[in-house]
Amino acid sequence: MNSHPLLILQTLERHLAGRFELYVYGRSALALGFPAAPQAMHATMDVDAILPTRDLMAIEANDDFWRAQEATNRELDDTGLYFTHLFEEKQVVLGAAWLSRVVPLPLAGFCKLSLFRPGTEDLVLTKMMRIDPQDREDILFLLGQKDFCHAKMRTALAEAVIPGIPEIRDAYKTNLVWLLAKLTTSPEPKAN
Repeated sequence: MNSHPLLILQTLERHLAGRFELYVYGRSALALGFPAAPQAMHATMDVDAILPTRDLMAIEANDDFWRAQEATNRELDDTGLYFTHLFEEKQVVLGAAWLSRVVPLPLAGFCKLSLFRPGTEDLVLTKMMRIDPQDREDILFLLGQKDFCHAKMRTALAEAVIPGIPEIRDAYKTNLVWLLAKLTTSPEPKAN
């Protein structure tokens, strides 16, 4: 299977001199974090990552990471693939305790990059920042995952930290109504 997010992260790994923790979200997290992810998710052209507030100063001072990011984008420039979307956690809809629920990405061959994704319910929250058919398709995919839990989703919704940007707040409110309707009609996934 051809996976653009995997190629981007492998390239970043090659350019890093030291170790780095990366919290991937967006379609890349779905492609790499769920074995049954459709090929369309692997076709995403970028990798989005969340920078935890607790690590922000260290990340900003990490010249190795920024050089590796620049080298990655330079190397992949002709392919249209890139790694530039880095968001502080306060810029993304997440549960207040999202870091306590992160899941390691099960990828072989990485020794410098430690890769994680937000928990499934937190990934749903990140997809509620826009009213977008693809984001809603991704949410429906997440609702069907064996680690998704209705009760955990309701807790995540109750503790969601929403950026103070009016467009994001409005999209979240609209998506909340849509999601709650989906939760009432979708069965709890069965764990294997």
